[in-house]
This record gives sequence, C-alpha cells and structure tokens, in this order.
Amino acid sequence: MITFRRVVDADFPLIGQWLSHPHVARWWNQEFTAEAVKRDFGPVARGEEPAQDLLAFEDGKPFALVQRCRWADYPEDLAAIAAYIDMPAEAATIDYLIGEASEIHRGRGTRLIAAFAEDTFRAYPSSDSIIVPVVAGNRQSWRALEKAGFRRIGEAELEADNPIDPPLHYVQRLDRV
Repeated sequence: MITFRRVVDADFPLIGQWLSHPHVARWWNQEFTAEAVKRDFGPVARGEEPAQDLLAFEDGKPFALVQRCRWADYPEDLAAIAAYIDMPAEAATIDYLIGEASEIHRGRGTRLIAAFAEDTFRAYPSSDSIIVPVVAGNRQSWRALEKAGFRRIGEAELEADNPIDPPLHYVQRLDRV
C-alpha cells in the first residue's frame, strides 16, 4: 500500500539526494544543493504556496516525491496550457519522481500515479479531472500515466523543465470516476 505525507524541512536532504541522481536530474533539472532545495521546496512546505509536495511511502519507506496543485492556482501555467486544450475550471495536475534508480522499471511508477491520482481526487473534492502535460521525449512518464488510466487528449508547446528538451508535450487526462 502506498501512503503519502506532506514534505517537511527534515525531508530536504533526501529530496536533494534524489534530485542529484541522473535518472531524476534528466527530467527535473533542478539544483540539488541544500540551499537550493530549501529555496525551491520551502515555500510549499511552509504553506506559502497553494501546491502540495508529498513523500510517497511503501512498507514504511519513502521512495518517491509527488506534487499536486490546482491549475487555477497558477494562472500563467493555466493560460499556457489552455491555449492548446479546453481546461476544466477545477482541474488539478500532478508531478512525480521515483528517488532511486533501483526502484524504476518495475511498475512502481504506474502504481504510484494511480494511488496519487486517487489521493488527489480526495484532497481536491471539487476537481473532476487531473491534467498532466509531459514532455514528449519522456516516454517512460507518459506511458506510466497511460497505464494508470490517463488518456492523451492533445499536444501542447510548453516550456520544458530541461532546456535541452523541445517544447512538445503530450497532455494526459484522468477524470474522476
């Protein structure tokens, strides 16, 4: 069973370690020094931003970082994607990483996404859908979304997290059942 807990300051060293791993750094492209992790994750951990960062646990051990928010809470991002697809007013979005390379390629990402989507619908009862744009080159990510029940609803030209990636994103959607 996968469970979730909000990120706290004491989790920052683990998050920094995960961000430093090549399989994570390729797609997240974030600084992972202690100062950078505190700067980037601190506002959400302190409740200063409307997003949520959570650790995912299985068998009592953290193995992933997940994030969620409502699109409406980030108007610039909403406007960028709404130029390509019809956005439901209360749509949410998620992001995720599995921290250790030894934990990938085992179906864990699909289980993580499915569990987190279910948890997100509970956390945001007014959200009827989760919309996730994934850079087209990240096949592993968009395939995990599809295996977790998401369906591709379009494409969008959005700024990629990693500047080496082209802007093409596949937009995936899961509706509340």
